[in-house]
Amino acid sequence: MYILGIETSCDETAAAIVKDGREILSNVVVSQIDIFKEYGGVIPEVAARSHLEAMLPVVNKALKDANLTWEQIDKIAVTHTPGLLGSLLIGTLTARTLAILHDKPLYPVHHLKSHIYANWLTGNQPEFPLLALVVSGGHTQIIRMTKHNQFEIIGTTRDDAVGECFDKVAKILGLPYPGGPSISKAAKNGNPEKYKFPHPKLSSPLRSSIKNASSLAPSVPSPSLDFSFSGLKTAVLREVQKAVNKPISYPSHELKNLLTEQQVADFAASFENTATDILIENLKRALEKCPDTKSICLAGGVSANELLRKKTARAFSNVSAVFFPSANLSGDNAAMVAAAAFYEIESGVPPTDPYKVSLAPRSPIDK
Repeated sequence: MYILGIETSCDETAAAIVKDGREILSNVVVSQIDIFKEYGGVIPEVAARSHLEAMLPVVNKALKDANLTWEQIDKIAVTHTPGLLGSLLIGTLTARTLAILHDKPLYPVHHLKSHIYANWLTGNQPEFPLLALVVSGGHTQIIRMTKHNQFEIIGTTRDDAVGECFDKVAKILGLPYPGGPSISKAAKNGNPEKYKFPHPKLSSPLRSSIKNASSLAPSVPSPSLDFSFSGLKTAVLREVQKAVNKPISYPSHELKNLLTEQQVADFAASFENTATDILIENLKRALEKCPDTKSICLAGGVSANELLRKKTARAFSNVSAVFFPSANLSGDNAAMVAAAAFYEIESGVPPTDPYKVSLAPRSPIDK
């Protein structure tokens, strides 16, 4: 089965062709990062216009790279939620038009499902039940899967996503966008123990009952598996203000002249160390609640973080099989969209009428 995937949820225009949900025949990505470095973040209107310019050339290149014709394409898959509304509109309109023009079944796919299924595109396949830690600029969630196309959110962020926090801390430190790679690069020369930042412990009930998790004791209160990163960002800002002895506001360009290179490195390393620790701590608690877990998967752009990968592999080396998407599949791409669609099809999900495709900036993966 040859599936053409299309992805335009944020600032990457992507198209790919995947065979049988596992074999990548082509994977074309045009990134807008260079455009938005100047602004320090994505501007939705500019992103949508850039998608419009790149979309058809990207699709045509995906077909050419795969050495396939439209007659050989079996299905079309496209990200329809969540994401920037204008960006989603370009991708879904393109997919709908192509599905009608070439008479192909169309499968709208949830963006977070796609990130999880990037783990099926490299090496061995994860086993169920599994826990997926989805970490990106817009999402931080722990998702439990007991079989294909079945998702249960058991932990989520209550404020900032971890990727968003990386971007904001990078701005505080005067580092360029995107924040994740900038902080990791600066952190290599820093002391991760120099500054002590808080690890939020949320004590409210679990967001989910965690169906079929036999270890849950109803009579014993359980710590929440939810995340909170806004306090960590504020803690970094306060420590920076102390370091420069000045009430710097966020964001500020003054810091480039007030912080030394070593101070920036130490702040970056201490923040990265704390943020990754918070993710691992909650994932450990999730595993305690779901002792039947056979695999742990990282997914999303932040899953490319080297420190997070090392800590995850070390923390769960004797417990479960740990899976990471390859570096080129951690960020937004269309191969993961096609892979997610394949397993939806295998699960019996019918195609969607291309005249009735809906799109939404926000939509939970378990609905």
